[in-house]
Amino acid sequence: MTTPKWYRRPEGEGTVLRKVPRLASWNKSTDPDQVRLRDYLEDTAQLVPPRLTGSGPWALLLEVGLPATRDLVDMADLDNYAFPLATRLRNEDLVAVWCTKRHAETSRVLAAPAHETTGPGTTYMVRTTASTSTTAYKEQVRSAVAHAAEIPTGPVQLQLAFVVGPPRNWLTLWKPTIDALDPLLGRTREDRDWHPKDGRITDLGLHVTVDASLGHDVLLSIAAAPAAAPRTDDPR
Repeated sequence: MTTPKWYRRPEGEGTVLRKVPRLASWNKSTDPDQVRLRDYLEDTAQLVPPRLTGSGPWALLLEVGLPATRDLVDMADLDNYAFPLATRLRNEDLVAVWCTKRHAETSRVLAAPAHETTGPGTTYMVRTTASTSTTAYKEQVRSAVAHAAEIPTGPVQLQLAFVVGPPRNWLTLWKPTIDALDPLLGRTREDRDWHPKDGRITDLGLHVTVDASLGHDVLLSIAAAPAAAPRTDDPR
């Protein structure tokens, strides 16, 4: 069975976004949030070179700039920024998505060829068998980190490496997986399941490998650690 692969964060100047990044929205299509999200996605898609989305494995990086008055470790969940853009740009060659947030006046996007790298030093591994739309999936993921120590207060770097079967849309695995990581991230409320403090994640890396032998199962490797303090300016 294939083991998870890890990919380097894309390096380069990137392109400054012309529109402010938007969070995922599940409102009706005519809702103003949805209209603004579609407008942002269509405009940002024009900034990604087409040749990099159809010529072999590639990785996507979205750097979200937030106002200096915004608390970087409260809300503004990175998976909700990454998901709509990755969905808009995704093809079978997208193998890694990185997303960060920092205090800055601008946001950037970068697409680049994917390059494998060695995995993080400490990881938690689990193979799930339940549907990702069920509580059972989250329970299986949580079991992998149930005895891990909660990461001390402050920003977190999280990486998730998935191995999935060919039919799987791996982007839909992000949210239920992160929802199950409250032993690492802490809970927003002690009496509330599946609501971790995921706003703490300031650096998110997501990776995928396809293995037909898995069928509908998901093999998952989790790596989480305190993150370096995010940059507070736009130095480039």
